[in-house]
Amino acid sequence: MGINKESNVEANLQIGPTSLGMVRLYIEGNGIQIPMDFEPEEAEEIADEIRAAAAKARAQGDTSARGPRKR
Repeated sequence: MGINKESNVEANLQIGPTSLGMVRLYIEGNGIQIPMDFEPEEAEEIADEIRAAAAKARAQGDTSARGPRKR
């Protein structure tokens, strides 16, 4: 599955600090549980990537209101 392909899979995401000073992304859904731990610096890089993707998505949403994009 690619980043741009829609899916009917549902999952919950929890984000928080661990007692060991890591940042945990915890994904749970469809009988799976995935804890992913990151150093704080890595978590900040991920946050930057999420913000950049949100900005691009917002820009694409703004242009879609004007009509189809020319290719």
